[in-house]
Amino acid sequence: MIENPVTKRECLACGKTLQGRADKKFCNDYCRNAYNNNLKSASSPVVRNINNALQKNRRILEAVLDTEEMQKVQKEKLLQQGFRFQFMTHTYTNKKGNTYFFCYEYGYLPLDHDWYLVVKEKEV
Repeated sequence: MIENPVTKRECLACGKTLQGRADKKFCNDYCRNAYNNNLKSASSPVVRNINNALQKNRRILEAVLDTEEMQKVQKEKLLQQGFRFQFMTHTYTNKKGNTYFFCYEYGYLPLDHDWYLVVKEKEV
């Protein structure tokens, strides 16, 4: 019987020699977390900034609605809270031709005189 030569495996985070399972990649949870956190931090700052802006827009729209199904709000109030209209996740055009702009499940419809109708997407 011929034995396979043992290949030296190293932890992807710290480089220590690994022992145990053949598919093991990290020597402990600390190294696994450090490696994955480093991967995320290396991602483009542009993507991180856009995600942060989308999440902030979502929080602002959620706060406007509170417990209501829909609510009208002035553009100035949204801007004062830091809302950035250029960031949205998707749009929806209804049968009347009105286009709603969404940040995840919260959206808004531009109305006349810098007013917006804030809505929450109906759950399917």
